[in-house]
Amino acid sequence: MAEQQAGGPPKSTPETPWSVSKVNQTVKQWIERLGWLWIEGQLTQVNMKPTWKLSYLTLRDTQEQMSLQLTASTELLRSMPTQLKDGDHVVVRGKPAFYAGRGSFSMWITEIRHVGEGELLAKIEQLRKMLAAEGLFDVSRKRPLPYLPNRIGLITGRGSAAERDVMSVAKDRWPAVDFRVINTAVQGANAVPEVVDALKLLDADPAVDVIIIARGGGSVEDLLPFSEEVLQRAVAAAQTPVVSAIGHEPDNPVLDNVADLRAATPTDAAKRVVPDVAAELELIAEARSRMAAALRGWVRREREGLRQMRSRPVMANPLTPITQRRDELDRARASIRRDITRLISTESAEVRALRAQVSALGPSATLARGYAVVQVQPRDGTEAQVVTSIDQAPPGSQLRIRVGDGSITAAGMATTPAE
Repeated sequence: MAEQQAGGPPKSTPETPWSVSKVNQTVKQWIERLGWLWIEGQLTQVNMKPTWKLSYLTLRDTQEQMSLQLTASTELLRSMPTQLKDGDHVVVRGKPAFYAGRGSFSMWITEIRHVGEGELLAKIEQLRKMLAAEGLFDVSRKRPLPYLPNRIGLITGRGSAAERDVMSVAKDRWPAVDFRVINTAVQGANAVPEVVDALKLLDADPAVDVIIIARGGGSVEDLLPFSEEVLQRAVAAAQTPVVSAIGHEPDNPVLDNVADLRAATPTDAAKRVVPDVAAELELIAEARSRMAAALRGWVRREREGLRQMRSRPVMANPLTPITQRRDELDRARASIRRDITRLISTESAEVRALRAQVSALGPSATLARGYAVVQVQPRDGTEAQVVTSIDQAPPGSQLRIRVGDGSITAAGMATTPAE
């Protein structure tokens, strides 16, 4: 065994072995001398839970079959622009950490950055969060698509498969569909300005009811123009509904969030924008069939209701109530006539009796029985007065004596008082 160097740890021999703690502490001191490092690799395992304070990752070398254990705070991972996942290519900043208590080694990480495609995704995610905070993704801003657009504006690459897919599917669904196509660059430096100019041109066309921005699939770099902020703000400012049909189902550029409708593919965009004439005709036929059935059912129910109503006794002979009321009127009229006749007879008899009484007690009847009415004729020619006292007819007075069958004129000779 070589002698220990000056200032180094004491020599370990069978007679003077090191303890586990001494070994761990010595290794810990050697490892920590390495300091802070930037390390590049590929994540192969990410163990993180929201309830954990620390998360554990495995970083694999991109060239060799070697890996390294990483430890980081869960808050660091949650603050990443894009969620870390297995397979991400990253650069991490950390320092070696040897845990003497259990003799394990890992790198304590304080910063993580995506590399290559991951870096692009992080920038896209950062833009997505900023636009979402501004409200550009709000559902209330989404404009509804017209049921049957008068004209469809299409922005896509010249002679691209996306253009053929949209137009062929749309014409198959509705042969009379009308397109206004503007071909632009769909990747590269000119893509964003050309797409924005085409969007403004179609938005200003009053005949265009909806605009489709379509492109086939590609890498993150190829689809990057459709995540540029300038394009997102132009789509948000458009007055015409915009449909995003970029790439395939897994692709998710920022345009998908800002557009009024996200279509999984260009073919899906055509299906979303243009109704299927065959399906619509089938729906119309089905609706007409349902309406006819409903109408027939209503007529059948009403007819049955009328039949039941007519089967009632009152409806079987409608004159029965009238006949009953007529009989009641006849009985009432006969009763009234009978009562009136009886009343007239009674009153007539009473009138005859009163007339007889009046006749018996009247002046004519009295005179007929031998009585007379004596009147004195005043000399001044005034009206004759009935004599009720001898003082009214002194001797020599002209008298008029009325009897039952006439009157007698006489002169008073003398008066004799009553005894």
